[in-house]
Amino acid sequence: MKVAVCSAQSYDREFLSEANANFKHELAFFEGRLSEESAKLFAGFPAVCAFVNDVLNDNVLRTLAEQGTRLIALRCAGFNNVDVLAAENYAIRVVRVPAYSPHSVAEHTLALILTLNRNTHRAYNRVRDGNFSLAGLLGSELHDRTVGIIGTGRIGQAVAQILHGFGCRLLAYDVAQNDQCTALGARYVALDELYRESDIITLHCPLNQNTLHLIDDNALRLMKRGVMIINTSRGGVVDTNALVAALKSGHVGHLGLDVYEQEDDLFFRDLSAHVIQDDVFERLLTFPNVLITGHQGFFTTEALDNIAHTTLENISTFEQSGQCRNEVTSALLR
Repeated sequence: MKVAVCSAQSYDREFLSEANANFKHELAFFEGRLSEESAKLFAGFPAVCAFVNDVLNDNVLRTLAEQGTRLIALRCAGFNNVDVLAAENYAIRVVRVPAYSPHSVAEHTLALILTLNRNTHRAYNRVRDGNFSLAGLLGSELHDRTVGIIGTGRIGQAVAQILHGFGCRLLAYDVAQNDQCTALGARYVALDELYRESDIITLHCPLNQNTLHLIDDNALRLMKRGVMIINTSRGGVVDTNALVAALKSGHVGHLGLDVYEQEDDLFFRDLSAHVIQDDVFERLLTFPNVLITGHQGFFTTEALDNIAHTTLENISTFEQSGQCRNEVTSALLR
């Protein structure tokens, strides 16, 4: 099948091209994002392969449908950037990669927690400057700390497994309980209790109408003073302005972000020679207790290999049968 690969980075070309040796699709790589302005570039492609910051709203999907696109193949698990109802209306099928490597994101989550907890990012810069003072670098043990995990799917479960090994007390919240998490000693509680009791809160839920700004002013007020918040899910799960205010007051003690509400114009690009115009993002960078990475939680060899193979397999399955077990339908929105 002829496939347009949007938002293609060098590693996308490498892993997709290598995996395609087994599938024989006709891949065309485009560096630019899919948007209302660029959608017409993909005329004649029955399949479009998109990533997390590509725009797949009603206007884009209508343009793609008019140009002959029948399949959107997401090379990610989340689909909050897709108007699924519009896709169904235009007879465009949407498939995704639901579980490329939960351990990759889980381990990155722990990297953020450990770095913030022991100030290793600040220590690294000090030592490079010849400053070996320990003042301001005091940390604490993870052992016996209470960690609240919001979202206990595959990634949340992997996080729970790692934290269990550290000897943490685990609280969990999800619309459906995971028996593997309860077997690790995680106790499912209401959100309010999780907020009040947790020393660390880590987010692993999808972004939808129920989780948009889940962490807002009201949620932050319930949390312990000095709480650590980690978000490796989707940026919109937290209200960034509320977080900035809580950081300024000292109510939030540490913040680790691998995602950001307005990341579309920032992440996956080299902006080192540009003045960043996002004042909220720039404000976050001024806090010594904030650590931000550019949506790299998925970025491991294992995950990229799984993403490439599953994406191309999804396309092949659709091409051969018109069906795919990894399809995104409006039923998933309920």
